[in-house]
Amino acid sequence: MWRVPLALARVAVMAAMQYRASFVAEMAVGVVAAAGVAAPLFLVYAHVPSVAGWSLDEALLVTAFFLAYNAFVSGVIEPNLGAVVDGVRAGQLDYMLIRPVDAQLLLSFQKVAPAALWELLAGLVVGGVALSRLGLPTPVQALAAAAMLGSGVAATYGLWLLVTCTSFWFVRVDNLRFLLGAITDAGRWPISVYSGWVRIALTTVIPVALVTSYPAMALLGRLDLELAFGSAGVGVASLVVSRRVLFRALAHYTSASS
Repeated sequence: MWRVPLALARVAVMAAMQYRASFVAEMAVGVVAAAGVAAPLFLVYAHVPSVAGWSLDEALLVTAFFLAYNAFVSGVIEPNLGAVVDGVRAGQLDYMLIRPVDAQLLLSFQKVAPAALWELLAGLVVGGVALSRLGLPTPVQALAAAAMLGSGVAATYGLWLLVTCTSFWFVRVDNLRFLLGAITDAGRWPISVYSGWVRIALTTVIPVALVTSYPAMALLGRLDLELAFGSAGVGVASLVVSRRVLFRALAHYTSASS
């Protein structure tokens, strides 16, 4: 089951490291980007003790999950789905589809950006510091956080895949991808900071809160069963719908090289 993803990951890492200078530069940029995510939080909490009921350490948990989310997007999702868009435009997608591997698996894990590792490590450090001050969660809270993180990753991956599928019908979708990345940046702040339709949108339409605020709420013991099951449902629905749309798009794909 895992042989194909592991083989794809190994080849992707080797390809990313073949240009040493570029690899080192990307790692340096990753360090700066990780620091830039956490910096605004300290600036805000230097003037107020809490924001929307979240203390600094509690908000740091949200930041930690956001860093992990950013690592996943910039390290796996964006390089691969961006390659799909380019492949549809230039005809290179033809060579991927003829391989005897599940198309979605191949299109989603053919590339990797190692520089994103710094954001993942930064997220682990920030989360560890926050938990050392707040206290360790119970096993149930930790499992709930893991489940929310999985649901959030599934939901956001499905959304990015849906955006990518539009490239089969429209020539340019780069602006749409950049817009999605800009909107999901709102997930670095606790979801209770937002109100009304913004909170609903960040939970269902663009579900970045599912992968940032909800896991943090689970670790803090603030997540009720209704929210937990609702987020799990969004994750499953996102995966099912995006896969169906992808294969419908592939069925209507006409080779750009023919």
